[in-house]
Amino acid sequence: MSSIRGSLRLVKQLHPQGRTTFGGVRKHSTTSSSTSFLSATHHRIAGPTTVPLPCWFSQGTLLKTIKRSSTAPLFRQTPQFRHCSSSASSTLVAMASDRDVLPDDVKPTNYAISLFDLRSGEPWTYQGKVDIDLDVKKASKTITLNTFELKIHSAEIVADSGKHSSSIQASNITHDAKSQRCTFSFDQELPASSKAVLSIEYEGTMNNHMAGFYRSAYKPTVEASKGVARDSENHYMFSTQFESSDARRAVPCFDEPNLKATFDFEMEIPEDLVALSNMPEKETKKSKEGYKIVSFDRTPVMSTYLLAWAFGDFEYIEDFTRRKYNGKTLPVRVYTTKGLKAQGQLALESAHRVVDYFSEIFQIDYPLPKVDLLAVHEFSHGAMENWGLITYRTTAVLFDEYASDQKYRNRVVYVVAHELAHQWFGNLVTMDWWNELWLNEGFATWVGWYAVDHLHPDWDVWGQFVGEGMQMAFQLDSLRTSHPIEVPVRNALEVDQIFDHISYLKGSSVIRMLAAHLGVKTFLQGVADYLKAHTYANATTNDLWSALSKASGQDVTTFMNPWIRKIGFPVVTVAEEPGQITVKQSRFLTAGEVKPEEDETTWWIPLGLQTGPDATLSQREPLTTKSDTIRDIDTSVYKLNKDQTGFYRTNMPPQRLEALSKVLNKLSVQDKIGLVGDAAALAVAGEGTTAAVLTFLQGFEIEKNYLVWSEVISSLGKIRSTFSSDPEVSEALRKYTLKLVTLATDKIGWQFRPTDDYLTGQLRALLISSAGLAGHEAVVAEAKKEFQKFVQGDAKAIHPSLRGPVYRISIKSGGEDAYKAIQKEYLTTTSIDGKEITLQSLGQVQTPELAADYLKFAFDGNVAIQDLHSVGGSLANNSKVRSAVWEYIKSNWPMIREKLGGNMVVLERFLRVSLLKFSDAEVEKDIAQFFADKDNTGYDRGLAVVSDTIKGNARYKERELENVREWLRARGFGQKAQS
Repeated sequence: MSSIRGSLRLVKQLHPQGRTTFGGVRKHSTTSSSTSFLSATHHRIAGPTTVPLPCWFSQGTLLKTIKRSSTAPLFRQTPQFRHCSSSASSTLVAMASDRDVLPDDVKPTNYAISLFDLRSGEPWTYQGKVDIDLDVKKASKTITLNTFELKIHSAEIVADSGKHSSSIQASNITHDAKSQRCTFSFDQELPASSKAVLSIEYEGTMNNHMAGFYRSAYKPTVEASKGVARDSENHYMFSTQFESSDARRAVPCFDEPNLKATFDFEMEIPEDLVALSNMPEKETKKSKEGYKIVSFDRTPVMSTYLLAWAFGDFEYIEDFTRRKYNGKTLPVRVYTTKGLKAQGQLALESAHRVVDYFSEIFQIDYPLPKVDLLAVHEFSHGAMENWGLITYRTTAVLFDEYASDQKYRNRVVYVVAHELAHQWFGNLVTMDWWNELWLNEGFATWVGWYAVDHLHPDWDVWGQFVGEGMQMAFQLDSLRTSHPIEVPVRNALEVDQIFDHISYLKGSSVIRMLAAHLGVKTFLQGVADYLKAHTYANATTNDLWSALSKASGQDVTTFMNPWIRKIGFPVVTVAEEPGQITVKQSRFLTAGEVKPEEDETTWWIPLGLQTGPDATLSQREPLTTKSDTIRDIDTSVYKLNKDQTGFYRTNMPPQRLEALSKVLNKLSVQDKIGLVGDAAALAVAGEGTTAAVLTFLQGFEIEKNYLVWSEVISSLGKIRSTFSSDPEVSEALRKYTLKLVTLATDKIGWQFRPTDDYLTGQLRALLISSAGLAGHEAVVAEAKKEFQKFVQGDAKAIHPSLRGPVYRISIKSGGEDAYKAIQKEYLTTTSIDGKEITLQSLGQVQTPELAADYLKFAFDGNVAIQDLHSVGGSLANNSKVRSAVWEYIKSNWPMIREKLGGNMVVLERFLRVSLLKFSDAEVEKDIAQFFADKDNTGYDRGLAVVSDTIKGNARYKERELENVREWLRARGFGQKAQS
């Protein structure tokens, strides 16, 4: 899945107050970005309830029935929740044995699902029937599976003892809403080693929570088909989002990743609409007047979270792979609602190339007969890798060559590649349990960028990865509230909060480090061996390590386990002596003050030492002890961690950082990004100083690379945000920023040229935004001029890639008039990316009154629930109105909880991005006190991250404020005190 948290995961929106992500890569985030996980505690009751049959009665006619005959002994015992075990390691044994999973009395082998009587309007219900083929492992009189927000009409079991079959109705149905389980009790025992079919009739709801089987509202752009669901304001399409535990919201099932089965699916829909599922359409037949029944081929063996279906007023564009699979090329399609298919061309061109590329490097042909990509108008994450029917947020799959911001080109290609990687890594071979989520997401993130680099080597995606992916992973993993990559998960309902930067971005960073150490060719051979060994099955981290160890001849398990199963990451501190350096590793924490018990891990660290006038690589031996001395080296110029391959910070002596600022032209883009990120992080932790950072950044005035500038502006934004409450320091940092960016901004100018590459265009947008918001008079004047033309009706007055900068500068300098104009643009734009751009820009309002108006506008229904985090995040990035967001949350909490609580991923994300930027201890206490008496299930980890981050920011501000003031005064940026 592509996460908004990360996911989009890696494409960030740049603000002068720091780094944030797209609203879009759980898949994973974004920014971005991510991930549909539900808690929905307002629907739960305490403990189980027993419901005698019949509970509810279906009024529809079943589309599919099975034959039943005679009677036979059925079930025997009540369910015992199984406790899994693993011999992989003591750590894994403890994790597995604590899992709260379904009983192992039966195992599903196939589901036959029929949906009918779909109500395209209130109450948005549908009728369903599922026949589940079971292998009976233990004799029992009960069967327990997962359901959530489904009404069970009836259930019966058809048992086949080998001699004769029998059918019997369930005598009781017990619902445990908290665990989202349903137990069917029968009066007779089902014998062990037999086969049976559990047949369930039920009713579900096509909800509006972006989870399970749900509806998405959209505004039509062309004349729609007659059968489209609609109301006075919107049209609707329907699709599914099941990862991690929402298949149970659409169909009763054994909703755990290692309970794989095959699936047959059919659905009754209006005859002029289009139905899609994982597999190609098998047949269409007439149903009642105006309706048809569409059935699909049986899927391969797969996990429930990968099942998918959709229907709506769809159209598509099509291309084919260039490789042949079983003697023929594969169809690749991009589906959209009518009127949008032309914008799927970029995704289509990327998809068929990536399918062929992955088939080659994984040494396994793409395993399904088709590849469908579907644009979904309301989506809680960035995308979802459903096997054969990949679903996407519209901005993650659609791109207008003439009207889209070019940064979305990068986003679309990456998210397409990420989700296609899952077709092998996650779908064909699936993690055994959710604690190993990183096997899916970490690898898909790394190999997604690997594929983008193959398609677009001129984009320098590894520089982008270091500047966005690694830095965001560092930020979260440097908190005490972080968690290991492989984290214990007791119940699937706990999973949603670990779809985060650790699983995606730290996971992929560690994989990048390992691939560089082993050699990419050797690494990919091990991956191919791993996939071949576990095809259509489940696997563990140890299985991957075993394959890589065999391919490389190295003990991968030993040196990689601390990276996966221990919390945090190291900082390597350097001490210089003539001709030698001593390196020491210790855990890095943003808060500093690492306790002895927090620093017990010894990591395997690839040092990647560069030395000499040309900073060439001279030492590859890893650091495997707490400290070591490296002798006989040229210390005139040296740097650790070449190309930032290792996942660690480097703390060099202050004079060394200053010396490196004079030879930046000798360093790679990744190295320069790493130096900036490390210096800024060390200042926050108290292991460096802000003065050293500000001095170092002055060396980048003539920098020409977008990715380096992006890290410079992001790190400077963190400093400006932290000290924004002090008027003198805030103003001085604004002047510092303006001086830093002016030369590069004036040189690059406003004019896009045919010879500009992708990175040049992005640099222009970044510098114009940064300079304009810092008060560059000429930039502000040009932005206001272009904006005025745009408001007066010249739709082409602003270059598509400069809409964000121009909107933000205009709102900051133009006040309420500009705010209202851009608010109107949000309501009327038909641009796929336009709504995201306007929402992010509206956060530049300069008064609490306009901030409150923006929040009210958003929560009154004008902004889709999937995008509300963009509202909170854009205001939080603006120090002048940051407090208005927190005041709004406190004053409107019941409404916010009700509106967003149907999908805890959405609620957690909104709270986290809205509150993360404060740097005042009193605000942290206020937040903690406010939530102390509330049920924080589903967003408690997010609140812990907020608390830890604000505390660290507050300590940083208290420790460094006066030092920063003096440094700025001494260089003419600040106002010296009057004598």
